[in-house]
Amino acid sequence: MKIKNNEQKKEQLEKIRKLLITIDMVNGFVKKGALAQPSIMRVVPRQQELLTEFEKREDAANVIVRDVHDKDSAEFLTFGEHCVRGSGEELIIPELEKWYKNAFDFEKNSTNFMIAPQVIPFFEKLTNLQSVEFMGCLSDKCVINGAITSKNYFDQFNRNIEVGVHADAIDTYSAPGREADEVTKRALQNMEENGLKIYRKNKR
Repeated sequence: MKIKNNEQKKEQLEKIRKLLITIDMVNGFVKKGALAQPSIMRVVPRQQELLTEFEKREDAANVIVRDVHDKDSAEFLTFGEHCVRGSGEELIIPELEKWYKNAFDFEKNSTNFMIAPQVIPFFEKLTNLQSVEFMGCLSDKCVINGAITSKNYFDQFNRNIEVGVHADAIDTYSAPGREADEVTKRALQNMEENGLKIYRKNKR
């Protein structure tokens, strides 16, 4: 379904049985900035397919999560400055903008979107939710942290909700001694061992 102005209308929330959560497909991780990795663009076509599918369904919705930091963010001590509010790095990449306009939008200030204060109240309103699917970047940091924590959250409160990740729609960065596909493969194995479903349409 299409979400207008990020509004959480009760009648819409009660219809949602499936969520697709897109993590950190922002300029600062893909297009520009110290942590940008342009090769992540290779998974965007699959992401566009999934976003289109969920937007068309009346029992499903898209959630887009963006890294947005203030200048004094404590996370910079670990990862360096990135995605500062107002820099443009915190904005969704242009290739996903048209779906972003019709999705729920959440900002986060850590590698785990589940800790953002608005997230748990949102999930509590989704009384008919049956499954949550993840895609985005970085597969070994923000995707894995959010996905496993969401599974833990649902289990804690005995909510029988399937949590999964699209293997062909997540990615991470390469660096000396670090190959993106291998890192993502290990992340997927970790998520599967923690009870998540792994969805595969295309080979990586």
